[in-house]
Amino acid sequence: MINKRFVAIAGNVGVGKSTLTALLSQRLGWMPFPEAVDDNPYLADFYADMPRWSFQSQIFFLSRRLRHHRQLLDHPTSVVQDRSVYEDAEIFARNLYNQGNMEERDYHSYRELYEVLTGFLPPPDLVVYLRASVDTLLCRIQRRGRDYEQDISPIYLAQLNHLYEDWIQRFDLCPVLTVPADNLNFVDNGLHLELIIDKVQEKLSGKEEVVFD
Repeated sequence: MINKRFVAIAGNVGVGKSTLTALLSQRLGWMPFPEAVDDNPYLADFYADMPRWSFQSQIFFLSRRLRHHRQLLDHPTSVVQDRSVYEDAEIFARNLYNQGNMEERDYHSYRELYEVLTGFLPPPDLVVYLRASVDTLLCRIQRRGRDYEQDISPIYLAQLNHLYEDWIQRFDLCPVLTVPADNLNFVDNGLHLELIIDKVQEKLSGKEEVVFD
């Protein structure tokens, strides 16, 4: 399919990735691919003893994310993905290592595997990075009311934000559109959603400098 597009939505917990995935898909007539919820057989052990089980748990998540990425590339129509394969390694595994919950040799083995495998996978056509402050993230997490998220600490969100910013500055596998999600309420404001859609289409058309006025 000549005009097939693959767009990945990236960003911190609570920033609105799932919502934007659904809205973009509905508006553009593309296929949404929500973040998959898999039964990670290591998850219970991981939460009981993170340093012991972080490597196994992250390998499981990475293998699933890589499989889904391949499926998206092979899908016959345009797709929008909720969270990219890159975030597993660049944000969450790296944070585990930084916090001392993954041993150095395990982290380096994980990174080598990730880099080799992603080197064989074509990237998306565009990564849409939703950038938001910790205050905005906390408000949106509270608003959506998931019980298991209510105890997420501002410090943890700030750590992830730092890793996201570091990653997005280095990321060069495909174009990136950074959306100032503090100022754009695409859930409640249709004009804000239309603005984001316009900018996505501009970026996909090959325009290099796309900014939000």
